[in-house]
Amino acid sequence: MAFRWTSGRRARHVRRVVLMLFAFLFGLLAPGGAWAATVQKIIVRGAQVIIRFDSPVKRARSVMLGEQRRVAIDVTGATPGAATIRDGAVRSLSQRRIAPGITRLTFELAQDAVIFDGGFDDDGRQLSLTLKPLNKGFTQASFAGGLDFFPFHFQRKPAYTLTVPVPSPSRNLPLPRVRGADNRPLVVIDAGHGGVDPGAINPQTGLREKDLTLAIAKAIRDTLVASGRVRAALTREDDRYILHRERYGIARRLHADLFISIHCDSAGAGEARGATAYTLSDVASDKEAARLAARENKADVIAGVDLGGNSDVSSILIDLTQRETMNASASFARLLGREAQPLIPVKPTFHRMASLMVLKAPDMPSILFETGYISNMQDAAFLDSKDGQDRIAKAVLQAVEVHFARRMAAR
Repeated sequence: MAFRWTSGRRARHVRRVVLMLFAFLFGLLAPGGAWAATVQKIIVRGAQVIIRFDSPVKRARSVMLGEQRRVAIDVTGATPGAATIRDGAVRSLSQRRIAPGITRLTFELAQDAVIFDGGFDDDGRQLSLTLKPLNKGFTQASFAGGLDFFPFHFQRKPAYTLTVPVPSPSRNLPLPRVRGADNRPLVVIDAGHGGVDPGAINPQTGLREKDLTLAIAKAIRDTLVASGRVRAALTREDDRYILHRERYGIARRLHADLFISIHCDSAGAGEARGATAYTLSDVASDKEAARLAARENKADVIAGVDLGGNSDVSSILIDLTQRETMNASASFARLLGREAQPLIPVKPTFHRMASLMVLKAPDMPSILFETGYISNMQDAAFLDSKDGQDRIAKAVLQAVEVHFARRMAAR
């Protein structure tokens, strides 16, 4: 009997230990467990709101509260912290847990605004948000049901709803005017975004990427033509919407010798600056390149409808048949970096690679030129100035001249 009593007691003790261990592990793994992040610090810089956590979080979602001057962010994998704020666009902050592992941050604003854009840094410990003043025009094209933000490893496709008319894709766009002597190589310059697609927007000035890219593209075209050494054409000369495949399709129909797509970069915190050039690769060179490809490739997807459709070119796999073109593209990108460095701000790693849809012409050297950060006030002012646009155009001209001189010498 004693043996049986001792054995039973030991068994009950083992069961209790197992249950306690299970409860401990469950607490760690549960959404609101011991490993949940804590709100550590909140910074307001103009229209930028930066939320920092002491450890990575899983996701965040903006919430439309339907109340004047109040917006909220629901953060999964976080608990309320000690951070408070009273500055700039945000007058006050409240934090409360609305579900296990989910904390709601409610911001009282100085004026009516919505959360327009945002994103996490690489390790998921910092969320940067952009506020945009609310007005009638923006309301008509506002995001419905809030925005989802995921750290890089958890990124998913956000759902947007726009209330603006979307044009149908044009199968037979008229070819643009080519300027310059007929016996010169042809450079086609693509002004990124346009029409219903504004691209990135500076949250403080309202400067739109589509307007900057058009102005820069025209400056490049005029500089190239004035040199007398090349011909040049633009995919668009006004504020119109063109699909990715139609952009490089125009260049291919014109039998272009070089294709340059002009863009302006954007970062949530607004501190990054400098130009970069991207060439085609089936594998992104880094996380920033992967994020850029994900963002730019979605430009043909509006209201959940892919207007780009399928085409023979956009579905081409990157294989040995494109290797020569990819090498020529990379060579030109390196040239552009060399020529641009004395003239304009550039990032330390100028040439990067990504699977960008607009670069997928298999038989034409192509680059995407991120001329600077529209989210950075210094870069934005430079890009919007005549001096800045002239310097960008001069850098492109010098790279183009060396590029074609090398190709002629190699024949």
